[in-house]
Amino acid sequence: MNYNEIISEHSVPIKMWTQGVPVEAAAEQQLRNIASLPIIYKHIAVMPDVHLGKGATIGSVIPSYKAIIPAAVGVDLGCGMMACKTTLVAADLPDNLLPLRLAIEQAVPHGREFNRKQRDTGSWGRPPEEVNQAWAKLKGEFEVLCVKEPKLANTNNHNHLGTLGTGNHFIEICLDEHGSVWVMLHSGSRGVGNAIGNRYIEKAKQDAERNNVHLPDQDLAYFEEGSEHFHDYVEAVDWAQRFAQANREVMMQRVIAVMQKIITKPFQTHMEAINCHHNYVQKESHFGEDVYVTRKGAVSAAKGQLGIIPGSMGAKSFIVRGKGNADSFNSCSHGAGRIMSRNEAKRQFTVDDQVAATLGVECRKDSNVIDEIPMAYKDIDAVMQAQADLVEVVYTLKQVLCVKG
Repeated sequence: MNYNEIISEHSVPIKMWTQGVPVEAAAEQQLRNIASLPIIYKHIAVMPDVHLGKGATIGSVIPSYKAIIPAAVGVDLGCGMMACKTTLVAADLPDNLLPLRLAIEQAVPHGREFNRKQRDTGSWGRPPEEVNQAWAKLKGEFEVLCVKEPKLANTNNHNHLGTLGTGNHFIEICLDEHGSVWVMLHSGSRGVGNAIGNRYIEKAKQDAERNNVHLPDQDLAYFEEGSEHFHDYVEAVDWAQRFAQANREVMMQRVIAVMQKIITKPFQTHMEAINCHHNYVQKESHFGEDVYVTRKGAVSAAKGQLGIIPGSMGAKSFIVRGKGNADSFNSCSHGAGRIMSRNEAKRQFTVDDQVAATLGVECRKDSNVIDEIPMAYKDIDAVMQAQADLVEVVYTLKQVLCVKG
């Protein structure tokens, strides 16, 4: 048995793949709160990148019977990773990667900065044609969602499609252990997903209060099948998760187009490609029952399924193949996992620390990205060792270029 198990009275068990990695006491208490809910099925599976989240713990797999906890799914609905292998090798990349980084930053809106006179620089002023084409496939269903929730029409939706965002979202050029060039990126459903998530979290809280449902944490309010908002929430989340997937596809398309302009050697892409969520909910069959599985900072790792586990800025990342571990509900971690808050990282580290930690990586090295310094995250090697019975490593990637929001 490669996991630790917490068994408490009046709760389902908590199975933790955390051997050799730190776990905050506050995160453990949060897990106990979730495990005490009457809707939890069988047990909770905890990944080695586990850390404190809002209501529900990041790095957890939460199976629920005939109910969903909106705050467990979160507000970056469908956040996830995309990676594709190219026919390029390390020697095909230019010696100076700065022009390529600047070109990618020009091609994909990122970050968030605006004032009263200007648009948010992290969104499109005038979306390009590939964004419009992708939006056309999503627009009709979005308009239906807006009939039920009119405020969604005022969100960044069309003009956020194909944009990166902020925080730990990134675009990277990586090399695997054989010298092949990969493109990898991380983003989700942007402003519209955030609005959907927050709207239904509030509805769930209101329902719990109205129905006098006792909860250890108000953020663990849930919708049960057949309740007033359940179907609308499932419909909205499904749309947001498809928006997130399309968002990553558009960005990948634009990054590759930039590479084809700057790198003179013709090359092919998508030799091997993965586009996977790590903040999402879907109905699955486990131990003979159909249940809703919420992966909050976790990736599906069904037997033979490819997934992506990124390290931190300046660390290794992994393309993995799932082993189909039933006790983990066929899941693995979504990354290294933070060991300190963003504010704490800014207090502890300097720009010089950031420069040293990202040696050999073409990326921003300034005070605005110190919160993403590798030392703010768990050791990715320890994280991978702790989940050796969940996945096998197919490729080990090391970034040579990184764009941050």
